[in-house]
Amino acid sequence: MKVTIHNKIADILNKEFNPVSLKIINESFMHNVPKDSESHFKIVIVSNDFMNVQTIKRHKSIYKALGNIMDEIHALSIHTFDEDEYKKNPMVIDSPQCAHKTT
Repeated sequence: MKVTIHNKIADILNKEFNPVSLKIINESFMHNVPKDSESHFKIVIVSNDFMNVQTIKRHKSIYKALGNIMDEIHALSIHTFDEDEYKKNPMVIDSPQCAHKTT
């Protein structure tokens, strides 16, 4: 089985944050990159580890956990919630198409 960046991200985030919900979306197809690229991701993670933690600190903890994997990623959109926040407002904004994408 091929080890993908997607799977590496999932393994790390599941181990580090014990999420109630974790969505990792490969958005590379929305950009001007080769087919099957793994360069642009959106992470939506719900974990009670984020309770009473400022958003910037949540994001820093994700970056720290991912470590060297970040060297393989061009762009990362992070949406972090604790369980109560997600229940109140599970809204995640769609990412825009890349302005430089060719069809």
